[in-house]
Amino acid sequence: MRSPIGRPALRALGRSSPLWRLDWVLLGAVLALGCIGGLLTWSATMHRQDITGGDPNSYLKRHMLNLLIGLAICGSLSIVDYRRLRGYAPFFYGASILFLATVLTPLASTINGAHSWIVLGGGFSLQPSEFVKLALVVMVSALLAEARDARDSTAPSTRQILIALGLFGVPAVVIMASHELGTSLVLAAITVGLLFTAGIPGRQLALLATVATVLVTAVFTLHLLSPYQLNRFAAFADPQLDPAGVGYNTHQARIAIGSGGLLGQGLFHGYQTNGGFVPEQQTDFVFTVAGEELGFLGAGLVIALVGVVLWRGLSIARRASDTFGMLLAIGVVCWLAFQSFENIGMTLGIMPVAGIPLPFVSYGGSSMFAVCGAMGVLQAVRVDSRRPRSG
Repeated sequence: MRSPIGRPALRALGRSSPLWRLDWVLLGAVLALGCIGGLLTWSATMHRQDITGGDPNSYLKRHMLNLLIGLAICGSLSIVDYRRLRGYAPFFYGASILFLATVLTPLASTINGAHSWIVLGGGFSLQPSEFVKLALVVMVSALLAEARDARDSTAPSTRQILIALGLFGVPAVVIMASHELGTSLVLAAITVGLLFTAGIPGRQLALLATVATVLVTAVFTLHLLSPYQLNRFAAFADPQLDPAGVGYNTHQARIAIGSGGLLGQGLFHGYQTNGGFVPEQQTDFVFTVAGEELGFLGAGLVIALVGVVLWRGLSIARRASDTFGMLLAIGVVCWLAFQSFENIGMTLGIMPVAGIPLPFVSYGGSSMFAVCGAMGVLQAVRVDSRRPRSG
């Protein structure tokens, strides 16, 4: 006779358990990226007494704590019926906008030129814009799925497209006001990717491209960017521009990556990393640690693991049970693909410095919680698609 305690365990671990329907390849890639990020963060900070407070392991501990919390968020969302998110999408989106609005109040602090942080004390802080990314994915996916189901058409209406652009525009304006250009670009990538997937007509896509070009031109013409943002674009346009000033970050990043060679200088033995020559190396420029200390092969492994995450996301989208699930997965893939390309690209000098982290690898609680939440949504879509269907 089985004990009462054993029965719940059998249900939780049996063949009918959601655990068997999770994408373990995706989870393994995420865990590997997080652990590699912990090592790279540790290497970038262990010699920096000015930021570690005398504890060389402080950033490693906090990164791993963030990863554990992120995995708990992922696990919690993976067992939820993702269709429930559709009904609560306006609430999630509205809550994220209200939280984002705090950056316009005295509660916010300026870090690295961006007035976008809520400092909690004890070395911890939150960046509200990170959570807007997931909320936008859910909200726009719900909007386009509802329109597609109601109209029995593969193309969203003009009204739905305008609403989607409005959902992007509201947080984008606030984020631009707090000097976070990179996050605005990520939100734009999510929105355009979802509209394209939903079947936006070519003429409307061309119109959007024209409007975007006009807006970008206006931003530069009307001097809406801060001086430090303009300097970043100037350094991108001319890599040799003032290597001791506005071009310092990208110049040092290229030196660090270039010095790694094929196999790298060895973990914890990078000259540029140990000397602290690359600014914000544990966050936005963490890829330079991989390039210098792990070399071409180690940096290639990081890129390959990101590729695995994107591949599994596309696979989940292809097998999704409905339009909403497919759009959710595509939105997450667009988000992570653009953000990873921009982050790695700016360290290599092929993209302008935009101040966004490398998903799962860079140090930062807000980013880790947001991307792990996105993984939880992907897993929820995967679990549902593999659920046995009656009839």
